[in-house]
Amino acid sequence: MNYDTLDIRMDGRGVAYVALNVPDKRNALSAQMIAELTEMAQTLGAETTTRAVVLSGAGKVFCAGGDLNWMKAQIEADRVTRMAEARKLAEMLNALNEMPSPLIGRIHGGAFGGGVGMACVCDIAIAEAGTKFGLTETRLGLIPATIGPYVLARMGEGNARRVFMSARLFEADEAAELGIVARAVAHDAMDAAIEAEVAPYLSVAPEAVGAAKALARALGPRIDAEVIDDTIRRLADTWEGEEAAHGIEAFLNKTPARWIEQGEDQ
Repeated sequence: MNYDTLDIRMDGRGVAYVALNVPDKRNALSAQMIAELTEMAQTLGAETTTRAVVLSGAGKVFCAGGDLNWMKAQIEADRVTRMAEARKLAEMLNALNEMPSPLIGRIHGGAFGGGVGMACVCDIAIAEAGTKFGLTETRLGLIPATIGPYVLARMGEGNARRVFMSARLFEADEAAELGIVARAVAHDAMDAAIEAEVAPYLSVAPEAVGAAKALARALGPRIDAEVIDDTIRRLADTWEGEEAAHGIEAFLNKTPARWIEQGEDQ
């Protein structure tokens, strides 16, 4: 498989190492990356020869969230286009969440907005100590809509409400406390920590793993077509709002949005 935004390597054990690979844009989720992640999940992630998938990010940051130019294009588009683009994002998250192969997240540097959502669709995620996290959508006049079901499923409503609306940044230790990641480890311990999560899957039946994952998903919080459709509508509605237009424009122009207190670092 050859992708422009992903780097994929398969080792001899059947473990796939998938890296978001647009480091100059901090691995932001563009339309192309969304499409490529969806295809990867539906093909590589569904093959019984794939024993596990390790998801990481190239460069300094795991994932900075949604690509701002992509978001700006949604504000300028008509509602039909907005809904279609929001659906692509929602379907990518669902494909990663439901792919039969176990998905192990290797999180470093930063995970913001959609990057937190990506961590939450992993079956387990390990963070490098010092990694920054934040559901930063409300700073831009947006909401964490399509990632919402996965964030709530991972964190629970009580934990989610601590960070879901405030855009507050927090570090890996708190992300572990909230349930986004299993634990935080030092930089030089990351390889061993990821290998410790991969190793058990090399001694179990791949189809049984997929069936057990599907059972866990069926017994977990409801994330069905109705829920996903509701998040798509909510995201499209927010993209249509004046706050989103102002917030994204301010961010792209490197000027403070009107709701940022004077002297606060944007």
